[in-house]
Amino acid sequence: MDLFERFVTLWVVIDPIGTIPVFIAVTAAMSAPERRKTAMIAAATSAGVLLFFLLLGQILIDALGISLLSFQVAGGIVLFLFALTMIFGESKPESEKQSADVDAELDEGPSPAVFPLAVPSLASPGAMLAIVLLTDNTTVSIADQAITAIVMLGVIAIAYLCMLTAGPIIRLIGNSGAAIVSRVMGMILASVAADLVIGAALEIAKTGSL
Repeated sequence: MDLFERFVTLWVVIDPIGTIPVFIAVTAAMSAPERRKTAMIAAATSAGVLLFFLLLGQILIDALGISLLSFQVAGGIVLFLFALTMIFGESKPESEKQSADVDAELDEGPSPAVFPLAVPSLASPGAMLAIVLLTDNTTVSIADQAITAIVMLGVIAIAYLCMLTAGPIIRLIGNSGAAIVSRVMGMILASVAADLVIGAALEIAKTGSL
């Protein structure tokens, strides 16, 4: 997978644009310094979660005795289902804003920077799966894994900038625009997921084993 494909995959699963309405919803009552702090904590937390999966995700898979091709098929299917929810279900901004509203009403739960901003908005289940699949130790060199880490951190940095400029962006595209972007990203993610499953199936057919 080349650099552009890696960027597109991580952009789709992290979805910086889709995080903007969520950020606006959970920081509506905050001052400007508090919003900046929340954006920083959310970006740092999501980066830490995804780096954990980049470094240790495959070790956990190997410890469980699961072959990478099996994980690639399963991961591709899960990513595809995740993409379907983006396309046909509630859009990411809508569903995660509802989660934030419930927590606000209950006046309990973790900081909004951690939930729902860091997890599951930025470090989504799809992003966790994608980062493991993109850094396969058996087929991807350490240098390429480092490049993937840099690309991932770059996408999160863009998400951080989007949160800092959330007001003007949401005024420009509106909540409906953010929902449309989320669904288009879902279509792209579905294509990436299908490619993962087809690639694994061809490899299994060629080698005759998992």
